[in-house]
Amino acid sequence: MAPLSSVAKLAGVGQGSLYRHFPDRISLAVAVFDDNITDLESLPDDPEATLGDFFNRVSDQAMTSTALIDMIASESGDSRAEHLAIRVTAVVQVLLARDQSAGRLRPDVQPTDVMLAISMLAFLLARTPPGERPETAARARAILWASFTAP
Repeated sequence: MAPLSSVAKLAGVGQGSLYRHFPDRISLAVAVFDDNITDLESLPDDPEATLGDFFNRVSDQAMTSTALIDMIASESGDSRAEHLAIRVTAVVQVLLARDQSAGRLRPDVQPTDVMLAISMLAFLLARTPPGERPETAARARAILWASFTAP
């Protein structure tokens, strides 16, 4: 895992600036995930958006945030990250209900099933070499989608 000084250098900012805004790794990871979730929260506003669209966005975000996934996982008990799952679950609930009402997904699929699936997807992508991530993400999304799809 890169030290915050390396992150500052890659971002083109001074270490002092980075540390003023993000005193530790979890602060940085939470800020990035807050932005990612804000993007996901726009999905329910689109009446055509599906849980498949959600999986696509999550996997795109995970492919570019692999180091941050590990940061969040290593600090799973940190109260600063608790709201992340609440926000994502709210998006999942809307999209899942929409897809179930349209008959696209099995009626027994629960939001907790979807949350488990995206966690599995994120952790898989975090451990996949960068060049293999797009294909791995596509295959994993297909498997996950097939497991939720109505017969």
